Amino acid sequence: MRTVLAPEMGGCRVLGQVWGGWRRGPGVRAARTASSFRTEARHQQQRRGSSKRSGPLDDQPFSGLLRPENVSREELVDVLRAAVVDQKGPLVTLNKPQGLPVTGKPGELTLLSVLPELSQSLGLGERELQVVRASGKETSGLVLLSSCPQTASRLQKFFTHSQRARRPTVTYCAVTDGIPATSEGKIQAALKLEHIDGVNLVVPVKSPSRKDILEGVKRTLSYFRVVAMGSGCALVQLQPLTAFPSQLQAHMALQLCPLLGDHMYSARVATVLGQRFLLPAESTRPQRQVLDEALLRRLHLTPSQAAQLPLHLHLHCLYLPGARPRDPPIKLLAPLPSYFSRTLHCLGLHYQ
Repeated sequence: MRTVLAPEMGGCRVLGQVWGGWRRGPGVRAARTASSFRTEARHQQQRRGSSKRSGPLDDQPFSGLLRPENVSREELVDVLRAAVVDQKGPLVTLNKPQGLPVTGKPGELTLLSVLPELSQSLGLGERELQVVRASGKETSGLVLLSSCPQTASRLQKFFTHSQRARRPTVTYCAVTDGIPATSEGKIQAALKLEHIDGVNLVVPVKSPSRKDILEGVKRTLSYFRVVAMGSGCALVQLQPLTAFPSQLQAHMALQLCPLLGDHMYSARVATVLGQRFLLPAESTRPQRQVLDEALLRRLHLTPSQAAQLPLHLHLHCLYLPGARPRDPPIKLLAPLPSYFSRTLHCLGLHYQ
C-alpha cells in the first residue's frame, strides 16, 4: 500500500496506511520512512517462542512477551539484535518487547545492562551504544540508541525543542477498554507522583497552585484520536506533548477508557448500571484489570488469563531530524507485537 504523508501538528500523519487526519499545525514536509522490521528477525523470534522449554518468548495467547527472569544475557542480546528495525551510522533503532525494563537495580537484566554486548554483536567495536529515547518497561515499541555522544546530544536537543514547541515526535498505538466520548481531542491534567503503600502512583491534581507546581506537580498534555471501535473497545492513536511517568495510562483513565492490560490505573474507573465514573485516585489502590464477560469471550480469554493481559501500549512511530536543517524528518516505524495484533483481530479492529 502506498503511504501518503501530510503535515500534522508539527509532525506528519499517515494517510491510507495507519492514521486519519488531525488538527493542522506548523507544516513539515513528507518524511522518509526507515526500513521495516526484517522478516528474518521476525522468524528468529518465532522460532524462539516455539521452544518447548521456558524461553524468552511465550506462546499463545500472549506470544511475543519477554520474561527477563527466564532469559540469560546471551539470549537477551540475541532477541534485541533480532529486534533491530534500522541501523544507519551511529544510530540503532530496535523494537523493544513488552516487559523489558530499560534501567533497573544493579545486577538486574535490563536493556542498559546488555548494551556493551549488543554493541559488540552489531559490530560497533569500542563505540558502545547509549539510550537516546526509549519506551518504559510495560510499553513495547521503538527504542533509539546511538554510539556517538555528539549525535545523542543533538537528538536530545531536538526532542527537547520539539516538546517546548508542542510538536509531537512520537505516536503510540493503544487499545482502550471503553470508547472515548469524542473521536479526537486533547487531554490536559496536572499530575503528581505519590508514594502510596510502597508504590509510586500518578495522581491527578485539581486546580494546582503555584506551590504545587514548585513541589513537583506538572501540567501534562496529550492528543488522542480514535482510529477504530468495536466490542466496547477502541484502537487509539496517542501523542504525548509532555513527558511524565505513566502519563498516557493516567490520561486515558481520566477519559474513563483505561488502556487494555493496565493493571495500575484501570481500578480508578468504576461502572454502575452501565455508567462509568472516576473513583478518588488517592484512595483507589492498583489491582488487576477486570474485564466484563462479553469482552473476555471476544478475546478468547479466561479471567485468570485476563489477569496477565499485557499493557496494550506500543510506541509505533518516532520522528527524527533530517541530516541537514532543511531536510524533512525521518520517520521510523515499529510493527505491533503479535499479542497486540491478536487482540485487534479478536475485536474486529482494523486500521486502514
